Amino acid sequence: MEQELHEHEGLEEHALVLDYMPTGKSFSPKPEPLVQLLGETKFTLLEAVPKVPEIKIREKVYIGKGERDKIALIKSRIMYNDLTEVAKNELPGAITQVIKENEAKFVGIFNTASPLNIRMHSLELLPGVGKKHLTAILKARDEKEFSSFKDISERVPLLQDPIKLLTERIIEELKGESRFYMLTRPYAREIR
Repeated sequence: MEQELHEHEGLEEHALVLDYMPTGKSFSPKPEPLVQLLGETKFTLLEAVPKVPEIKIREKVYIGKGERDKIALIKSRIMYNDLTEVAKNELPGAITQVIKENEAKFVGIFNTASPLNIRMHSLELLPGVGKKHLTAILKARDEKEFSSFKDISERVPLLQDPIKLLTERIIEELKGESRFYMLTRPYAREIR
């Protein structure tokens, strides 16, 4: 039952290191090494204890169920505000790296996105995409599906860099400032 729940939640298999703190957080009563991570599938923010004495920033590490070579323990899922300043500065570059490494998946979003309701399309969640851009994207994809980010940029010339739009949207979702979540897994909020 528990395993089914984890599979359903879509736990991350790999993550990128956003920050490595050899002595942990400065306010921690028990100093232990910590890393802050960005999951590659749903951009989950995590804090973990490393197995090895040194991990490089932006290094890809395995965090799945099997034997991990560099991560000893996933301590918790964290929110954007829990990130260190180093991690916050690394976040846009790490997100861009994940998007570029999974281009087909993210181009697919432009090909398959659908309306959220009668008044709004899910592509309008991307920063800077209004009705004019939406109309241009939908017209271009009706003619032929997009094959790459370059293809999107060439066929929808008014649109900003699609990678930048996706990165900005993911950061907005991670900050918890969104009503709709299309690229990340929302962080469960406490009910008070």
